[in-house]
Amino acid sequence: MNRESREPGPVVPSAPPDPARALRRARLVLAVAGVLCAVFAAASAGLYGRLASGGFAPTGTPSVRAAEAAARLGGERPDLVLLLRPVEAGTAARAQAARLVSRLTREPGVDKVRSPFPPAAGAATTLRPSDGGSALRTPDGRTALVLVHLAGDETAAARRAAELVPRYRAGNGPLRVEATGPAWATAQSTARSRADLLRAELLAAPLTFAVLVLAFRSLVAALLPVVVGGIATAGALAALHGATAFTPVSVFAVNLAAALGFGLAVDYSLLMVSRYREERALGRAPQAAVRTMTRTAGRTVAVSACTITAALAALLVFPFPFLRSMAYAGMGVAVLAAATAVTVIPAALVCLGPRAEALDPLRRSGRSRGADPAAQGSRAWAALARAVTRRPVVSLTASGLLLALMLLPFTQVRLSLSDHRNLPVSAEAHAAADTVARLFPAASDRALTVVLPDAPVGAAAAPALDRYGRALSALPGAAAVSTPTGRYEAGRRVPAAPPLPAGRAPAAGALVTVVAKDPPYAEASAGLVRAVRALPAPGPVLVAGQAAATVDARTALADRLPLAGALIALATLAVVGLHTRSVLVPLKVVVVAAVSLTAALGCVALVFQHGRFAPLTEGFALTGTLDTTIPVLVFCIAFGLAVDYELFLLSRIQEHYRATGDNTAAVVEGIARTGRVFTAAALAVAVSVGALTWSQVMPLRQLGFGIALAVLIDATVVRGVLVPATMRLLGDANWWAPHRRRKAAPLPVPPSPARVPERTGV
Repeated sequence: MNRESREPGPVVPSAPPDPARALRRARLVLAVAGVLCAVFAAASAGLYGRLASGGFAPTGTPSVRAAEAAARLGGERPDLVLLLRPVEAGTAARAQAARLVSRLTREPGVDKVRSPFPPAAGAATTLRPSDGGSALRTPDGRTALVLVHLAGDETAAARRAAELVPRYRAGNGPLRVEATGPAWATAQSTARSRADLLRAELLAAPLTFAVLVLAFRSLVAALLPVVVGGIATAGALAALHGATAFTPVSVFAVNLAAALGFGLAVDYSLLMVSRYREERALGRAPQAAVRTMTRTAGRTVAVSACTITAALAALLVFPFPFLRSMAYAGMGVAVLAAATAVTVIPAALVCLGPRAEALDPLRRSGRSRGADPAAQGSRAWAALARAVTRRPVVSLTASGLLLALMLLPFTQVRLSLSDHRNLPVSAEAHAAADTVARLFPAASDRALTVVLPDAPVGAAAAPALDRYGRALSALPGAAAVSTPTGRYEAGRRVPAAPPLPAGRAPAAGALVTVVAKDPPYAEASAGLVRAVRALPAPGPVLVAGQAAATVDARTALADRLPLAGALIALATLAVVGLHTRSVLVPLKVVVVAAVSLTAALGCVALVFQHGRFAPLTEGFALTGTLDTTIPVLVFCIAFGLAVDYELFLLSRIQEHYRATGDNTAAVVEGIARTGRVFTAAALAVAVSVGALTWSQVMPLRQLGFGIALAVLIDATVVRGVLVPATMRLLGDANWWAPHRRRKAAPLPVPPSPARVPERTGV
């Protein structure tokens, strides 16, 4: 008998799942999750003691090599600067200052001390006045500097400074001691970031939970994101603890892991539970609703985590240890949040059953109408979507002009490296640094150290060094220059002037100090660095200093931006393309996300660079710059979140389009279904991450504000206007793919969301 004549066999229905067995499995999953959470918490113990401080400057740059060469010649930048006053000769305060320096030279972890005081016995590292000590004392003799060089890297120096400063600042009788310098600024930033983390949690936790309760209409369901966020954050911190054995991890990575972990937990939980409630509203049993939720929303959550991880992985191409630490924290918490959401939430809903809807706080007020509003769709968002799709050109133009207007301030962005200005002006490291810059410009961060590693030494080299010093002092932006042959200003040698600390000749090579007229973040200082590097010199030239490091950081960032952007775009195109099976939609996702997020960065520049909103910059010194690492960090994190929301929206739209074949109706339906959920998710993420906006460390403040604003813009202007207008104009071309030869016949139209929830993918 041929194949055509065979009779099909009887269809054997599959056995329904055993509820008791499913319940046992769910309880096992929750038990394993609890054990893992405890293991994560134990594994993350002692994390703060292993975290690195700083890391804002790139590695392997010319200024880094120059600083290393200067250190070999004895011209390294001090890690700790002590400001002593009053220290007039013959006073008790002067004697106390000498004793303080003598004690300091004997401290473990102190490599070298420079001061204007005569060295005590056994303190050979103290600088004599003839070696530049007179430049460390004001002309009236009332104020002096003590420059301390600490052993170890940036992290070790910051920890040692945190131990030394409190001891040497107190108990000095009439002598007042203030501290500044890179190590003390880093130590204060680290301490404040830890306090900020606690403050952010205390501020964000109740507000976020209130948003969740209103969104879920159930105290029980509102606890699910808390559980997911707690497990994901604990796992990310444990992973960071393990990563410290192989690479430096910034202390600020903890702040990001906590904020982003709870933000993603809210996103994933809202979208999965909303789908679960839709299935329950259709009359599905709890376990059947869980299976559908996991198959649809769970798949999209997994794809979303891949997109966020890919966006954050682009940070690894930059030679900034701080950015790499943030990438590790963000990728870890994104993967763990998704893994926890797709396992713990289904298990919890199976165990809870109908109790997942319990404890509605609005029931007694009469505002709760039984069904989940998110499951019913939003009439307001549906009305907005219909208005936009009726006039897509006008809507696209208006939203595009608004985003372009917000983007304008970013076209004038200026970047600078992190230093004491990241702290409030009231912080000791900041206030003392301002005093040093005013009284001792040669010892401040305005000084450039020019290293001539192959310069000849001795009398034969004097004429060449003299000509070089005159040429350097004549450069625009140079206030003073000191070489082994003397001090120079405005192209002339200044007779009988005290030498600057680094203007001396070691056994081989030469060190030259150039003091800039402007702060290191000013464009004039950047121009001075480039001019010094281009000026003919008696041998190869290396330039170190804060201004040189700022120039190199900008260059390193600009050099790697094309590669990072290409990686983000390619990863997004691949993930979204595989998820939607479309060609144009992934391109639209990348373009829309890039435009909207650049607009958010424009607002960051408007507030923190131009100071247009005083409450967010109150207590800080405006430098007219943004931290070098913050724009790219905000972009990568917010880009991942934007694509995250886009995936959920596209899944809804595509499901309805496949069912009806009507692109416009599908766009309206998708916006209506996801509008209220996106609003709640965006508010929760904005509160969770935006709590960093009140940080006492400026980079964290810029980061929190930038991400919160980007999420809110994405949930309103982009999702409500820009995306539906674009998809309406593209029409059926949205879903075109080379493998599709013809348009599939539409399936039966699902019920209207105003009456019965539609079974669509999240």
